[in-house]
Amino acid sequence: MAPSASESAGLVQAGLWRQNPALVQLLGLCPLLAVSGTAVNALGLGVATLLALLGTNLAVSLIRGFTAAEVRIPAFVMVIASVVTSIELAMHAWLPALHAVLGLFLPLIVSNCAILGRAEAMASRSDPLRATLDALGMGLGFLGVLLLLGLLREGIGQGSLFAGAGALLGLPGLEWQFSSHRFLLAALPPGAFILLGLLIAARQAWLARRASLQTIPIP
Repeated sequence: MAPSASESAGLVQAGLWRQNPALVQLLGLCPLLAVSGTAVNALGLGVATLLALLGTNLAVSLIRGFTAAEVRIPAFVMVIASVVTSIELAMHAWLPALHAVLGLFLPLIVSNCAILGRAEAMASRSDPLRATLDALGMGLGFLGVLLLLGLLREGIGQGSLFAGAGALLGLPGLEWQFSSHRFLLAALPPGAFILLGLLIAARQAWLARRASLQTIPIP
């Protein structure tokens, strides 16, 4: 049975907010922190991860009835590796400059716990449509946090946004240099930890504030 509109929205919203892989489950932190130095790098890896999640969840859902329980994890890893390799080859062919910048972090998508986790927890137990919606929400949630972190680190650390978009993506119109002042800490690895921690704290503070408002009795 196809999911209702409310169920479909709930599957997507779960990945975007309630079960966000970066802010809630804290999965995929290695690429999240390492590649978010600039917005372009963050966007490239985020889109690649989104496509890997979509391809993996769909494939796992389609083969779930033919995969024995004893070999399901190795089978899922093979599926993930195949999808990620296809994405890497496509990026190498069409976006070689971005592929060179991302380097090892593209094949390392295979080891992203979020992808294997969704394959096991959702795709192997759901029909293709629900599995795809789950992957869409999780992928967009990861992409959103990765891109936001990239924008913050680049903006604070370098005074620019989407620097290198012309050379890496062929989109020079995205580049924006708005300040000559730089705060080097934001561009360094410790800045990634600090900014991610602030994003997590901001989310928790918003949830706590919302919960407190809901418990205030109405006179």
